[in-house]
Amino acid sequence: MIFDAHSDLPTLIYYERERGQTAVLERSYPRFFKGIVTARVASVWTPMKKRGAALRYGMEAFNRLLRDVNEGERFELVTNTEGMRDTVKAGKVALWAGMEGGEPLDSSLDVLEVFHRLGLRVLTLTWSLRNSLGDGVFERTNGGLTNFGVEVIGKAEELGILLDLSHINEAGFWDALGVTSFPVIASHSNAKALCDHPRNLTDEQIKAIAERDGVVGAVAIPSFVDREKPTVERYIDHITHMVDTAGHRHVGLGFDFVYYLEGWRGKSLEGLEDESKIPSLVERLRENFSDGEVGAITFKNFERVFERVIG
Repeated sequence: MIFDAHSDLPTLIYYERERGQTAVLERSYPRFFKGIVTARVASVWTPMKKRGAALRYGMEAFNRLLRDVNEGERFELVTNTEGMRDTVKAGKVALWAGMEGGEPLDSSLDVLEVFHRLGLRVLTLTWSLRNSLGDGVFERTNGGLTNFGVEVIGKAEELGILLDLSHINEAGFWDALGVTSFPVIASHSNAKALCDHPRNLTDEQIKAIAERDGVVGAVAIPSFVDREKPTVERYIDHITHMVDTAGHRHVGLGFDFVYYLEGWRGKSLEGLEDESKIPSLVERLRENFSDGEVGAITFKNFERVFERVIG
């Protein structure tokens, strides 16, 4: 079983349905899941051209995701871990609804609650730029969390929404840990010690997530893996380094495959280009880790944290 903590499939669904397509997930099952990925966070990200009307876009994207799931037979949008287990046991794919960047919240806790009612269970506080919650890693300033960002964290704790600290800048990262005692995740980030990219985490950040019983999902974006030779071997190096740094209970998978999105085609990791290569990745992991450790990294670690925070 594979738990992928981050995907941009809602972006694909949004634009495919704009073109008049239906049942996008169902038709794409052999391509994106292949009977391999059994649980996946489907994160709604607000494109730059939609940021001026982010609330509208977020509502439309959630609605299109929900409609698309309902049009198929192989998927369930789950809101708790019991539902995930039941879905996987039934041979279907369990999808968790996420939001990559809080732009659609429109500076309103009420809006956050509405999205929760629609199924939102994972919130990445920022994308790489500034929003009303805080600064992302590509902002030139180092502002950390805003007051509204702090309020959002409190509301997320109340509702049972898991906080995702990928994309936020380092000041905001430490701010978030300073105002919550809950486990947190970084759904798709690698080790800065191996690849000095702004989207990767320092060893201190990785350890801090582990101290909260959280999980870091290793990401398969080439520039986050190695600037010169982005291969599956280097990807495994990141997993190994993070396990050595924080322990095997605190590392998972957050592939962030983007090969199917316009402008990103061809930008894939050598040896881990798409979902079809996941079984060979798992076999490679078995060369470095025990069966129990591999099971934790590929599924059980994220399952544990989701159950602790979401239920």
